[in-house]
Amino acid sequence: MKMQEAIKAWEKLEIKDDFLFAKVMRDKRLCKKLLERLLQIKIKDIVYLEEQKSIDIEKDAKSIRLDVYVEEGNRVFNLEMQTTDKRNLPKRSRYYQGMIDLNTIEKGENYKKLKESYVIFICTFDPFHQEKAQYTFENFCMEDKELKLNDGTKKIFFNAKDYINAKDEEIREFLKYVNGEKSDSLFVKEIEDRVAQVKSSKEWRLEYVTLLMREQEIWEEAEEKGIEKGRAEGLEEGIEKGIRGSVALLKELNVPLQTILVKIQEQYNLSPEASQKYL
Repeated sequence: MKMQEAIKAWEKLEIKDDFLFAKVMRDKRLCKKLLERLLQIKIKDIVYLEEQKSIDIEKDAKSIRLDVYVEEGNRVFNLEMQTTDKRNLPKRSRYYQGMIDLNTIEKGENYKKLKESYVIFICTFDPFHQEKAQYTFENFCMEDKELKLNDGTKKIFFNAKDYINAKDEEIREFLKYVNGEKSDSLFVKEIEDRVAQVKSSKEWRLEYVTLLMREQEIWEEAEEKGIEKGRAEGLEEGIEKGIRGSVALLKELNVPLQTILVKIQEQYNLSPEASQKYL
């Protein structure tokens, strides 16, 4: 990817892009207000542990990179922007919550020290195909659905595609904005202003452009090695073997799955459905 192409990609970024979303959410006031609106709760203050926090408990375990990870007293909030439907969000949210728990307490500590945790996905698609703007999950007893486990965990998925079905006006307007439509909400206007500030930052533009170009280089190197490996093994479907080899190498280098998926689609002109099998 050439520098000009990367800069053009930066200029076209929207709030639904996880890089831009993470930068905008570095504004504590905005992040706190968004969490309060999405969760319908009051938050005294939030503490950032680190930007796009990585959690890697064991060297052989699958690590995760969280878009937004903040704490408030005995509560922890993980906010994720999701634009690609990889059909793995339920188990992905389970894994995220488990890793957050492991990161919360040290070995031998009492389970009471586990913080109340919220894993929140803001999706540009309907993850459960029920046309709801919001899906909230808690653990409860199958024999008595009024009996909750009260383990302090919540998984919440927002569907920007069907924003019109959101009961709360502020949630509806925010999801409408994520969906790429104009909103008259004052809160959305605050986010838009912050987006403009972020995109005017030469430092963050350079960071994004460098990241994009590096990922392109990694992809091209992985693609070449993968195809060579496939052909060396004398496989009739050498290209397909090459794609799998490329994807494996990119995963080892911790390139985000969403980026890998987009690269597969662009490079080989595949549909999202056809690309899924390589992940």
